Amino acid sequence: MLAPNANFMTLDGTNTWVLREPDARRSIVVDPGPSILSHLDAIADVAGEVGAVLLTHHHADHSEAAKAFAERMGCGVRALDPAHRLGSEGLADGDVVDVDGLEVRVVATPGHTSDSLSFLVAAERAVLTGDTVLGRGTTVVAHPDGELGAYLDSLDRLHALAEAEEVAAIWPGHGPVIENALGALNFYLAHRRERLAQVEAAVAALKAAPHPEGLAVEELPRRVVEMVYSDVDPVLWGAAELSVRAQLAYLAARG
Repeated sequence: MLAPNANFMTLDGTNTWVLREPDARRSIVVDPGPSILSHLDAIADVAGEVGAVLLTHHHADHSEAAKAFAERMGCGVRALDPAHRLGSEGLADGDVVDVDGLEVRVVATPGHTSDSLSFLVAAERAVLTGDTVLGRGTTVVAHPDGELGAYLDSLDRLHALAEAEEVAAIWPGHGPVIENALGALNFYLAHRRERLAQVEAAVAALKAAPHPEGLAVEELPRRVVEMVYSDVDPVLWGAAELSVRAQLAYLAARG
């Protein structure tokens, strides 16, 4: 179900997923999204009785309404971050959430944020990825909470599931369903390698160029954005700078 919160970061809006076994009494709701009453009413109408609310990560466009919606539906909120839970149950890698026969397996996929999770619905060979993989375009590794090394590991983990044919489709937090999970993950990994090489080259060029007053440390990320993301709408440069900062931290740690 699509929340009416479209903007340059959320694409068409946030996808809220309502999962239920055929003829089951209760549903699982993933990422109720923002506190927009019309959206929450629509989820409630479709979901019926709700056994659990799950969060892919803490960003407000996914989590803002979670506690209020769960209280309304008489269930808990399960998340990796304790601050976003309602009730005593959290979520961790390898957990299986079972509601009236529907099994959802938790896959830790940190990187976009430190608390990012994906949810594998084995019966459908589908994985809900939140913002780790989007239905259109690529995601932001939100430095400093997000971390590029962890993100690359998470993409590798999802890629392994797709390569093993455990996952065929991606159900993202934004944008349309991806029917070719392996192809999308190949693209994501190639894109990250290409961007990292571009950032590395931009840093080398900036350090080699004459600069009468020197290049301030805090100036470097924006200068890199101007070079590497010159073909991207400047309205997105703030988000691009977060990813560049994550890339610079990754390169620095790698030595």
